[in-house]
Formats: sequence, C-alpha cells, structure tokens
Amino acid sequence: MASATTASFAPAPRGWHPEDISFPSGFAWGAATAAYQVEGGWNADGKGPNVWDTFTHQGGDRVFKNQTGDVACGSYTLWEEDLKCIKQLGLTHYRFSLSWSRLLPDGTTGFINQKGVDYYDKIIDDLLANSIVPMVTLYHFDLPQHLEDQGGWSSDAITEVFDSYAQFCFRAFGDRVKLWVTINEPYVVAKDGYEKGIVAPGIMEPGIGAYRTAHNMIKAHAKAWHSYDLLFREKQHGLVSIALNSDWAEPLDPTCLADQEATKRYMAFCLDWFAEPIFISGDYPAIMKSQISVMSTKQGYLSSRLPEFTEEEKMTIKGTADFFSLNYYTTRKVKRQKNTHSEPSVSGDREAEQIMDHSWPSAAGSSWLAVVPWGLRRLLKYIKDTYNNPIIYITENGFSQSDPAPLDDTQRWKYFRLTLQEILKAISLDDVHLKGYFVWSLLDNFEWTCGYSCRFGLFHVDFENPALPRVPYQSAIEYAKVISNNGLTKSTEEL
Repeated sequence: MASATTASFAPAPRGWHPEDISFPSGFAWGAATAAYQVEGGWNADGKGPNVWDTFTHQGGDRVFKNQTGDVACGSYTLWEEDLKCIKQLGLTHYRFSLSWSRLLPDGTTGFINQKGVDYYDKIIDDLLANSIVPMVTLYHFDLPQHLEDQGGWSSDAITEVFDSYAQFCFRAFGDRVKLWVTINEPYVVAKDGYEKGIVAPGIMEPGIGAYRTAHNMIKAHAKAWHSYDLLFREKQHGLVSIALNSDWAEPLDPTCLADQEATKRYMAFCLDWFAEPIFISGDYPAIMKSQISVMSTKQGYLSSRLPEFTEEEKMTIKGTADFFSLNYYTTRKVKRQKNTHSEPSVSGDREAEQIMDHSWPSAAGSSWLAVVPWGLRRLLKYIKDTYNNPIIYITENGFSQSDPAPLDDTQRWKYFRLTLQEILKAISLDDVHLKGYFVWSLLDNFEWTCGYSCRFGLFHVDFENPALPRVPYQSAIEYAKVISNNGLTKSTEEL
C-alpha cells in the first residue's frame, strides 16, 4: 500500500504548458448540488420531514443566523432556471441528489410520493434531452426524520431500509441514470452528525457513535451495490459508487518519524476508513483497528469501540464500487498529538493534530478551506497507488466567497485554474485514470451550518429577492470556456 508520506511525483517536463494539453476525450465536465441545499419546498406536495428540517427548525444558533433550507434556491419550483445555468456552462454532466423524504415521506416504500417521482423524472428527462449526463446521489445528508426517530444510521435496521430505497430509485430512474452515488461523505455524517453533533441529526456520542454509524453506512452501501449488480446492472448498464471526502495530509516535519506516522493515521481515519473496506479488503485499515483497540483498553473498555465485520460481511463489502468518487477541498499539515484523555473520541484515537499552513491562502468565507491545488494531485496519486488505479471522478471541488460576493471573482477563478493545472498533471504525468471533474457548486446555496454566509456557486443567487435570480460569476464564464475547449486556454491562463 502506498504511503501518505512517501509518494513521488514526476516534475513537469521542460516547456510543459497546461494550455497546450487537452483533457482526455469524453472527459466529464460537471457541477454538483444537493437536494436540501437547493430545492426548498420543504413541506410541499407531500414531502416528509428530514433531519435537516428538524435540525434547522429547532434553532439554538447551530446554523448561522438560524437560517434554514426551507426555501433555499427554490429549485423545486425553479428547475428550469437551474437548467438554463447548466446549459449556459455547457456542462456534459450534472450531479444532484434525491430527497429521500420527497420520494418516500417516511423513508420506507410503504407510501410513495408520486409528485416527488415526477419532479426527478423531469430533471432527468430534461438533462438527457439536452445531452447532459445525470449523476445521481441517493443520500446527501438528509435522512428522513421518521427513520432517525427509529435510530437512524445508529440502527442496524437502516441497512435493509436503505437497500429498499436504493432499489426503488434504481427501478424508477435507472433506465436513464447510469452514474449512481449511494452515500455522500459518510465520514462527515458519522463524525459531525453522530460524534460531535454539530450537524443534523445533532447527536453527541464521542468515540462510539461515529464508528457505529460508519459501520452501518458501509454495510448499507454494499447491500445497495449488490442489489444493483444482481437485479439491475444487466439491463441498465450503470455504475455505482460512494462519494468519499478527504483532505491530503503531509507531515508537519517531513524528517520526524512521529509526524510521518501521525500522517498515516490521519489518512487511515479519513479516506481509508471507508475506501479500504470497499476497494481493497472488506475491513478497516489495520492501523485504525490497532489504535482504537489500544485506546479502548486504556479507557477501561472490555473490547474495541470499533465494531467488527464478520468474515461474510468482509466478502460482501470488498469490491463494491465501480469507480472512485472523490470530494476534495483542502490539505493539512499533520503532527503527532498524544492522547492523554480518558474520554473516548475519534480525534483522540487518531493521535494526529491537523495544522493549517498559514502560508497557504484560504477561501473567503471558509476559514477552514486552505487553497492547496497541489494537494489534490498528490491525493489522486495516492488513490491510484493505494486502490489499484481505479477510474476516478472528482465529484466535488470548489472555493467559497463570503457574502456579499462580487460577481467579478477573479481571485477565485485563479484557484480553479491552478486546480485544473494540477489535475492535468495527475492525468498526463502521473497516469491517474481521472474521468471527470464536478465543481461544487452550480449555485450559491444553503451551506449547512454556515447557512447562506458563504457562497460556493458558479452562479450567484439573490436570496433577498423572492424570485431568487441566478447570475453567473466570472468563474462560471471562464469555466464554460474550459469546457468548450476541453482544456485551459491561453485567455484563461492569463486572467
């Protein structure tokens, strides 16, 4: 297995210029959204409540200015406006998510909301009519509240319920959808939703909740993949994966063995937590299992706080992804942080402190988002070397602006341009099998606990105007040029 600290990278040859190189033929140029963040219509036409409806309606300043996604971008009624934006960019692909509770109000197939089915049918049909390929995510953070009331991702029963939902979606839309993502960023759901409790459903169960929910998400994903493989693939010919978010990590002191080992742990407790079982072994990384076992013993537990997969489950989980779906935003320096706390936690188990290098610029409106384009190239190479050179789609990457955001976002486009240069290096110099790139996001939207205070959109949305008009940022105009050229043009290089 490749090491996060030992990867080697080919330097660009003398005279190598990114504007002289095209992206591969058929490269997927996309943008992404998620149902709760753009749709609004939170209780329209029979939609059931989800955990984010509940979380935001409870108030308590957990979200910026107690804002909600009740209206958001209004995409439930303004889909045609979104389609205009997509066509203006010239996207070849569009990634969006299905609102589970808009389709199945209580999360089960006991009652199907036909108006929800009609809404997504129209999106898919309109995209295909304009030669745009849909990539559809089944679950992007918005678990039906009825299921959360029964334990949500903490309950073992969720795996069967998710499989039934997945099969329903494959049956309803799979004749037209050929790229599926089962779960978006299980790491975020587990760690922030069930460990820290800072996002919906807001449960704080340190050192236990994240591991239990991640365990169930991995099993749910694998079950849905096998259902597709057995029941739908032969006729529908689609591909199914899971969207994994990850930073890139480098040792704070490259010569310090403790920092090198901490960096390996950082990657093991982030990307490899999910990628190792799904792509390689059916089981968690060895370093992760040993760390949690040791810490659990020190804290007085009779067994590890990390659940174990049975041998049968390992065989079922291994190999359940048809491509590697990667969401990348930033990079961190890492140093060892010895755990001296008696209370369990994922960060304590990891014993690795993440540090932002202050020489790196950060995106406006998101203090956590250090802009490190070369980190993406290194992460892509790590995935290639560690996970048997898979087909990769970058299913999210983007940079925020703070509100109010200028339409002339020249600085932000520079970040995109530098990122695209590094992607070209990964493809042409490192032989990474990268097939597509999706900007987060098509529209300014409800950015979870940040509300509407940070803007990731290629299109500005005026949330103060009831009509919610969409206006392109300069970065949208420049991205459209890249798509049209299938590469960086000289004009985009000189901005």
